[in-house]
Amino acid sequence: MSMDRFRYFFDCCVGQWVTERTYHYLTVQEVERSRTEFAIAPLSTAAKTQVLKDNQRPDVDNIESLCGFHLGFETVSEKGERVSQELNMLFVPQEEVSGVLIGDYLRDRAYEEKQPKVAQFRFNPETLELLMTTNYTRVVSVDSITLINPTLRIRRIFNTHRPPEGQPLDQLTLVGFGVEQKQIPI
Repeated sequence: MSMDRFRYFFDCCVGQWVTERTYHYLTVQEVERSRTEFAIAPLSTAAKTQVLKDNQRPDVDNIESLCGFHLGFETVSEKGERVSQELNMLFVPQEEVSGVLIGDYLRDRAYEEKQPKVAQFRFNPETLELLMTTNYTRVVSVDSITLINPTLRIRRIFNTHRPPEGQPLDQLTLVGFGVEQKQIPI
């Protein structure tokens, strides 16, 4: 059942989206707004295979059934700063615990560090929330996407200083909130 809801979540995500976000930089007490336009397309089997290779992962038998995207975006901050990026991502479920799907989230290029990256995801089929946790060199990023309906998502991003191994995430440096709306062709 969780896999059906997971595929539904990903099917709804394909398309053109616009998001308005607010970032709170806690270390410098600054608030910034931005607008991002992005396009999400399903990942081909060949691209899925390449993401596995980029992350030194073995081939999987059911690669066609794995959910993956090609994501391209451009962000413009209220200060006029622009950031553009394209990347491929692949979600590899590992287990289901109490109805929650858990697995690896692989990218051919990470946001903070421009190299392949393996992170973890949790998907709650009841709330349609995808929670992705990435351990970068200096920060841990926890990114949440909640599908409200097929054309509206809520985004939350929490970054903390990466603590020593075994220590809690308790030094929050950035909090981001966003409303993402799918652009329906007329």
